[in-house]
Amino acid sequence: MSQISGDTGLAEVQRKLDALNRLVDVTLVMNSTLQLQPLLAAIMTAATEITDSEAASILLVDRHTHELRFAASTGSDTEHLMGIIVPMDGSIAGAIIREGKATIIDDVSHDPRHFRQVDQKIDFQTESILGVPMRIKDKLVGVIEVLNKQQGRFDDDDLLHITVLASQAAVAIENAQLVSALRKANDELSKLDKLKTDFIAIASHELRTPLSVILGYATFLHEEAEGEASEHAQMVLQSAMHLRNLIEDMTNLRYVQTSDGEIVVTDCALDEILTQACADVQSVSNAKEQKFVVTLPPRPVLVRADKLKAELAVTNVLNNAVKFTPYHGEITVSIEERGAEIWVRVSDTGDGLADDQLERIFDQFYQVEDHLTRRTGGMGLGLSIARGVIQQQGGRLWAESPGPNQGSTFTFAFTKSDA
Repeated sequence: MSQISGDTGLAEVQRKLDALNRLVDVTLVMNSTLQLQPLLAAIMTAATEITDSEAASILLVDRHTHELRFAASTGSDTEHLMGIIVPMDGSIAGAIIREGKATIIDDVSHDPRHFRQVDQKIDFQTESILGVPMRIKDKLVGVIEVLNKQQGRFDDDDLLHITVLASQAAVAIENAQLVSALRKANDELSKLDKLKTDFIAIASHELRTPLSVILGYATFLHEEAEGEASEHAQMVLQSAMHLRNLIEDMTNLRYVQTSDGEIVVTDCALDEILTQACADVQSVSNAKEQKFVVTLPPRPVLVRADKLKAELAVTNVLNNAVKFTPYHGEITVSIEERGAEIWVRVSDTGDGLADDQLERIFDQFYQVEDHLTRRTGGMGLGLSIARGVIQQQGGRLWAESPGPNQGSTFTFAFTKSDA
């Protein structure tokens, strides 16, 4: 007799130890995943194993409607249960939420609160229920129910284990829902950011052509008109050039966060890059009546570059030269072969740079002129972006100047494609 009693006691101790070990295992799982559905599935499996039950389910309180909805369950009919609303009044789960305490019902057939529509929908026969509220501090977020104890009745140990599981599950589910909401918000922000970027790209592209026409006609009128008409044409020219600066800033804003993955380096014809970049700034240079000299190589030269990004970089440097070179000044673009590299030099007769500015001008938003007295517009992004995209292509960009009011030279170093 004592032997049987001893064996029974050892079996009970082993059962409790197994339940505690399973709680530890599921706790590790809950702490390692922030995906809601895998998390709910792990909780359901653990709940049935710990209590030796036939099935389990989780019902969560909808934060908008405050209704109870099935969020997870064991078995093959899970999809049929998802989203089913269980009334707060007239259901066992609703009573658990309203009263905020655990409930054991050994025979639901005699309990009028049992919501039988669920059993009918999935062809399941609920006989007994252990239900525990899930709470975070004073907030009730849902209910865990385990159904149909396989042997015997639900006892205090089952209640204790599911209560511990419910408290941990509530925190894990809340965290998973917060992460899910954060990911959704990030996705929405990414879509909005792409929409903004696309709009800036389209707007800046579409504005370039009509503005070039305006600059061309305004330049012609300024040269041909006299007196008051010439003054009016000059005002149009200045306004158009200001708009051109704004368009360049819009274009550059797209590349403030340019990443390595956006650079595609191929063999490119350098003369095509320079021709397009020079064409982009020609109308503004003409409006300032500058001498614009471009010396292209006698034969095509191929360099390793991302063609569109290289055009952007050269255009930015040329825009900078046009902007800081006075009316009737001179800008020259020349090419020099230097071993395995091709150097493109952009020289101007503009404001020039002090030694301590030769590197600072490549910092984002840096302005050479004082912001209260400066004559030129712009956000100070062009040179920073130019250097960034050139370096990402394996090239270099630097500035040289004899000093203030003595002009500047910007040099691009491209790698030859056959180097």
